[in-house]
Amino acid sequence: MATIADNLQQIKARLARAQGVTLLAVSKGQSALAVREAAAAGQKAFGENYVQEAVAKMDALRSESPGLEWHLIGPLQSNKTRIVAERFDWVQSVASEKIARRLAEQRPAGAPALCVLLQVNASGEASKSGVAPRDVPALCEKVAALKGLRLRGLMAIPEPGAPPERYREMKRLFDRLKERFGLDTLSMGMSDDMELAIAEGATLVRIGTAIFGARKTPAEKAA
Repeated sequence: MATIADNLQQIKARLARAQGVTLLAVSKGQSALAVREAAAAGQKAFGENYVQEAVAKMDALRSESPGLEWHLIGPLQSNKTRIVAERFDWVQSVASEKIARRLAEQRPAGAPALCVLLQVNASGEASKSGVAPRDVPALCEKVAALKGLRLRGLMAIPEPGAPPERYREMKRLFDRLKERFGLDTLSMGMSDDMELAIAEGATLVRIGTAIFGARKTPAEKAA
C-alpha cells in the first residue's frame, strides 16, 4: 500500500515536467498525523477548508514541524476573519471587499503581509462561492490598496468535467491583471484535473486525494 510519502513523490514527479508549478497539499479532513507524515517527506504548504480544524493541526504540529505554510481554501465567514488573519499565511478564498478589509485590519502589526487570492466563480454556478469574472478587476483594485494584505492572484474551482475553455478563460483573466497588480499565482486544478489545469496555465495546484487518499466518513473514523 502506497504511503503519503510515496504519493507525494509521484505527484512531484508529475509536476517536475511543468516548470514553476507549486504543490499545495489539501489536508482538510486529514489528521495531524497525516500532515506530519507529509511534512516529514518534504511538503511544506497545506490547504485547509475549516478554520477550527486547521488551528488544531497548527497547534499540534507547531513544535515538531515548524515552518509549515497554511492556506485557507474554504469559504470565510466574517466571524472567523480575526483568527485567520492571526494564524494563516495565505487565504485563497477572498470573495468580497468586506472580508478583505477585515483581514487587513486584523492582521497583527509586525506580521508579514497576508497573501490573498480572489476566488473567481469561473463556472457561474449559483452554488459556488466566488466573484463573477466581470467583477474581478474592481475587487483587485480595492484589495491591492489594503495594507496588511498582499494580493497574489486568483483561485478557481472549475466544475467537474469542465472543458479546457473554462481554464483558458481563467488564464486570460489572470493575464489581463497580472502586470497591473503584480499577480504571480493562478490556483486551479485538483487531483482529477491537475494535468489539464497545468496545461492551461495554473501555477498552483491543490491536491488532496492523490496524496492522502479518500477522506474518511465520520462512521469510518469511529470504527
